[in-house]
Order: sequence, then C-alpha cells, then structure tokens
Amino acid sequence: MATGAEVLSMLIPSGGWVITGDDFAGIEFIEAEPITKAEFNAAFTKVDAWKTEQAAKASADKAALLDRLGITAEEAALLLG
Repeated sequence: MATGAEVLSMLIPSGGWVITGDDFAGIEFIEAEPITKAEFNAAFTKVDAWKTEQAAKASADKAALLDRLGITAEEAALLLG
C-alpha cells in the first residue's frame, strides 16, 4: 500500500511539502501549490498500481535474465550467496 509521502512525491515531485503520517491533515505545503484532499486520496490508487506494475516488470526482467543464463532462481541464489 502506498504511503502519503509516496503519493505526494508522485503529485508534487519537486517537493515543497512536509507530511506527518499518511493522511491529508498531516500535509504542510511550504513551497508547493496545494492539492485537494480528493486529489491526494485518488492518487493512492495510482501509486499502488504503479508499484504493482514496477514489481511485475522487475519479476519479468529477472525471469528473462535467468532464462537467458539457463539457470533457476535457486541456482542464481547459490552463485550469489
């Protein structure tokens, strides 16, 4: 699940804000254009979807690399461990 800081980082990547906790009430906009509570809450779904997509891509990339090397994940762990 996304955190409030991850959501704000996506919505306002240049910074200018501080958050305490994970809810809208904990946001202080210092040098950033404020967002609405609705925008903040809706972005949790977007961040969760992006994180899921990134995890799936990393897993597919790992599987493709192991396939190219012709080894299993367990064999790779033995080599690296």
